[in-house]
Amino acid sequence: MDTSRLKLFIKLAETCHFQRAAELCHVSPPTLTRNIQQLEEALNCKLFERSNRSVLLTRAGESFLPEARELLRHWETLKESLASQTQELSGSISIYCSVTASYSFLYDILAEFRRAHPGIAITLHTGDPALAMQRVVNGEEDIAITARPETLPGNLEFSRFSSSPLIFIAPQNDQLFFENKKDNKQVLQDVPMIIPERGLARERLNSWFRKMKITPQLYAQVSGNEAIVSMVSLGFGIGLVPKIVVDNSPLAKKVKAFSIQPDLKPYDVGVCVLSRRLRSPLVHAFWQQLKNRI
Repeated sequence: MDTSRLKLFIKLAETCHFQRAAELCHVSPPTLTRNIQQLEEALNCKLFERSNRSVLLTRAGESFLPEARELLRHWETLKESLASQTQELSGSISIYCSVTASYSFLYDILAEFRRAHPGIAITLHTGDPALAMQRVVNGEEDIAITARPETLPGNLEFSRFSSSPLIFIAPQNDQLFFENKKDNKQVLQDVPMIIPERGLARERLNSWFRKMKITPQLYAQVSGNEAIVSMVSLGFGIGLVPKIVVDNSPLAKKVKAFSIQPDLKPYDVGVCVLSRRLRSPLVHAFWQQLKNRI
């Protein structure tokens, strides 16, 4: 079964750029264009709207994208299952996590996994942890290192391997935040806040602010915990991050725990995967190794 057209379609749908998609797939733009046209003819519908300036998915293209990812996953799982019966596991899996997780939690895990399964290649993507679980649900990643939400989607498996408090951090010199302030509540209402743009930490902080009847002064809403630590270290305000981020940050000595702390439920950090992806021998091997570490 030739899945190359599906792969080309998915990459073009993700980039919305013919030249970039062609480079990432190691084909020429004319080859990419020809394959997309052939796929559109086979499906008898238009998948992309093209102009001189942009490439956008049509409604049919948006509907086909998750199906294309699912077809590709099924085919890859079948190949992996058949190959695992006769030879050492080989192939690739994709993992998504924050920058902090990549050099803290994930370092030892990957080292062990590579020793046990040298034939499995790892594609590692880093970014905003708030996006991790949705990328797995969307089929963009096989596995994500992330915090467990209050309610776990029914099609996901989650295995916890660590926990981290959510804390306010401040620059080393934070005395300006307390000048002419009568109490802690006034401090938290007046101090510039640097908080996550979205995600579990933001949801818990918003709930705590409402409970305490505090209207915060938002200096910045930031995507990524490492960027919050950086802005706090420069003295722009106080920020909210998991303690594990500060402990592993190169800027750890430029910030400190703020003297006033919110009463927030800690992060449960672990790995999540779509339940059906555990049928893949490669994904299952990674999952099993994590389970054995707990």
